[in-house]
Amino acid sequence: MAEQLKAIKGMNDILPPDSARWEWLEDTVRRLMRRYGYHNVRTPIVEPTALFVRGLGEVTDIVEKEMYSFEDSLNGDRLTLRPEGTAGVVRAMNEHNFLYEGGRRLYYIGPMFRHERPQKGRYRQFHQVGAEVLGFPGPDVDAEVILMTAALWRDLGLAVGKDVCLQLNSLGQPAERLAHREALIRHLEAHADQLDDDARRRLHSNPLRILDTKNPAMQAIVEAAPKLMDFLGDESVTHLRAVRDALDAVGVPYEINPRLVRGMDYYNLTVFEWVTDRLGAQGTVCGGGRYDGLIEQLGGKPAPAVGWGLGMERLLLLLQEVGASSPSVAPDAYAVVMAGAPMAQVLQTLENLRDAGVCVQQHPLGKDGPPSVKSQFKKADASGARFALVFGPDELAQGQVTIKPLRDGGQQVAQDLSSLTTWADDLKAATQS
Repeated sequence: MAEQLKAIKGMNDILPPDSARWEWLEDTVRRLMRRYGYHNVRTPIVEPTALFVRGLGEVTDIVEKEMYSFEDSLNGDRLTLRPEGTAGVVRAMNEHNFLYEGGRRLYYIGPMFRHERPQKGRYRQFHQVGAEVLGFPGPDVDAEVILMTAALWRDLGLAVGKDVCLQLNSLGQPAERLAHREALIRHLEAHADQLDDDARRRLHSNPLRILDTKNPAMQAIVEAAPKLMDFLGDESVTHLRAVRDALDAVGVPYEINPRLVRGMDYYNLTVFEWVTDRLGAQGTVCGGGRYDGLIEQLGGKPAPAVGWGLGMERLLLLLQEVGASSPSVAPDAYAVVMAGAPMAQVLQTLENLRDAGVCVQQHPLGKDGPPSVKSQFKKADASGARFALVFGPDELAQGQVTIKPLRDGGQQVAQDLSSLTTWADDLKAATQS
């Protein structure tokens, strides 16, 4: 017997009934995006390695440690499985000149890949939902994408300010960050003997990322470090104030976190994260911000942009942790077919019900005809269906089918096939109540 092959560690199969939760989440996202006027974009899973090196930053953790990169055996090109979605979307907009006629509101759903140690909520293949708004510079758009995420939490049954909390910061503009960077380096150099190896390595290449350290021994140094907020000019302060005013007006609570820097180099001005204390160390559920320089950095004409991304695995874990409602995977009805029932008439009736919007599962009959009615009812009950549709030869000869409730103890009734549309609506209403 051949050796059984298994999935790569950290790259997981998604099987029923769990796959129904994924479909439900994706459908909820798509409905949200339609409400806000966003359009779906789908980019390749494999992109040129240079896209992420140039876009994310050469000294970011993702580029340095986590990318799945390889050489194309056909032409020697350096390729990478996408570790995030924004760079690919910007590349696509540049390549197809998609901003020629004005700004775009876009979203994506799909798998991403990072080479890291798998743990709960953090996998080598994971899935992201992302929204990207390109071509609009105003703080109203920053507020829009944040308000959109707050609306998503409500749609999913999460309590804003309790299950998920918003943290907000501004990274200002390049000149402001440069002044802060110099002050930060001076501060860290004064405490060089207390820095860990990772901080020493980043000290002159990417000191801002040191502020995001999780090392407890460095927290006092980080807390005492110069804050970027103190280096912001009037325009950056005004931009952040406008975002805050919009959130205040709608009633979305937030906390200013001056240490919030995000993990990619392309951000400027507004940055934000939605965090939770329900998932242990994996506290960030969604994050994003403004990245006005990335479009030009990747070869396009200068244009502003803002967006966010969330990890679907982590969000589904959070929904499970807080007991948010999950979709039902049970059919509305289960077809029980008795011996002698004309199969063509049964199948025609089931198709008519499905056309009317009723979810009906048919019991497989096998080579020798239908199994016992008792065993079929046992399967009907296990399916979770609210009703059994009993197809008997005598009833069908009279143009009828018997409907038997399986959950609430009601009485079974015979319904005429000629009035199927009417009682199909009753079935749907009963299962949705």
